[in-house]
Amino acid sequence: MAGRAGLTAKQAAAAHLRLPPLPSTRDLVKLYKLRAVKQLSQNFLMDHKLTSKIVRSSGRVRDCHVCEVGPGPGGITRSILEQGAAQLTVIEKDPRFLPTLEMLKDASKGKLDIELGDVLSFNMEKIFSSDLRQPWDGHLPKIHLIGNLPFNVATPLIIRWLKDISLKHNAWVNGRVCMTLTFQLEVAQRMVAPPGHVQRCRLSIMCQNWCHVVHKFTIPGRAFVPKPDVDVGIVHFIPRIEPQIPLDFGLVEKVIRCIFSFRQKYCKRGAGLLFPESQRDELVEKMFTVADVNPTLRPFQLALSEFNRLCHTYAAILEQQPSLEKFNSRERKIIKDDVDYDSDGNEI
Repeated sequence: MAGRAGLTAKQAAAAHLRLPPLPSTRDLVKLYKLRAVKQLSQNFLMDHKLTSKIVRSSGRVRDCHVCEVGPGPGGITRSILEQGAAQLTVIEKDPRFLPTLEMLKDASKGKLDIELGDVLSFNMEKIFSSDLRQPWDGHLPKIHLIGNLPFNVATPLIIRWLKDISLKHNAWVNGRVCMTLTFQLEVAQRMVAPPGHVQRCRLSIMCQNWCHVVHKFTIPGRAFVPKPDVDVGIVHFIPRIEPQIPLDFGLVEKVIRCIFSFRQKYCKRGAGLLFPESQRDELVEKMFTVADVNPTLRPFQLALSEFNRLCHTYAAILEQQPSLEKFNSRERKIIKDDVDYDSDGNEI
């Protein structure tokens, strides 16, 4: 009897999570004549097995508050609700998707909220209850960020969010909120690339410094509508309790950006962009000597521990010569008020 009762309870729980019968995402796209806008790098994922796999790869979402960025017609949205999220907030920029999202909202029994806005400037702090907050060095909060973002947004967004993580702003006032996002496969490979790997780049260091990064799986481009020219990588981020380079985001970003400016040359070549020509040779030599880093290694050969020593040494040099902080090399304008990145992780 106990086994039968237990099974009945499971069935009741499953029934509670199940959405009312709805047209498939593919049918809704046809019904509302929704087309992906090429200029916005939109690609729809309408395979229910794949959207469910993305949600599962983010961890357990049941009884958690989820924020989905860029839901589009709602394929992943549906899978999040089906897997038992306590509350789901979606942030969508394109109002054409409101009818399909409103349909899911009506079926969600009050669990879905829709925010129309640009995720690049959206402050997620206001959508999560303060009851969900956890100490930074404590358990992960019951909050997830999930998104199948347009390629032209995904990389600039993760850079901005890494800065928010470093400051514990935005969603991260609530603790170490995890992210599960889609990227072009090559970008996903760059994010997880180890020292010496052909894909190792500035983006690798930035992501790995502030987060534990895992490339969960790959979705072939043919699964999307319209089919992109590349495959897609699903990447999971868990913010670190302490970054491996525990310094100001801007300083770390500046040093990494300069050193990777000449990826195939000795790393001392890019480091020279940090200093005026009159002091360049002297300070570059000092920087690498004090940091105990071989200046004739290529940037992609350096480990995070070596970047850590270089950043700390540069910070010490700035303490002695504060004017260098705003130095703008004539060879390359390396200091900008706001640095943006394209879909390949390159500065624009």
